Amino acid sequence: MTEQLDLFTCSYIEAALWSSTDNEEEPLAANYDINDIEPATLAEMAKDCRQFQAKHADLIGDELEQAGHDFWLTRNRHGAGFWDGDWPEPAATILTESANAWGEVDLYVPDTGKVAIE
Repeated sequence: MTEQLDLFTCSYIEAALWSSTDNEEEPLAANYDINDIEPATLAEMAKDCRQFQAKHADLIGDELEQAGHDFWLTRNRHGAGFWDGDWPEPAATILTESANAWGEVDLYVPDTGKVAIE
């Protein structure tokens, strides 16, 4: 499935892995990559990305990589995202409000050894 993911989704997943930590507070990206994500979790992440992009294609334009990162960071209330000055207004506010409405998600590594959504 990973070869079918667009730049927005790959950037979203990259941000998810480097900003999420394991039980030892180590960033998941230190030990896991996209190939270590449970298929159902990967499918859910891809679905969220497709829907967000479809809703805001006119605001995102060709800034897919930045938008993917910012979607993860904003929806999870990290210290950066659509609102931090890289996006012009009113796009920054619209994208921030929409990403916040998606709600927070957390990644973890269950006994299967594959990254999953909590």
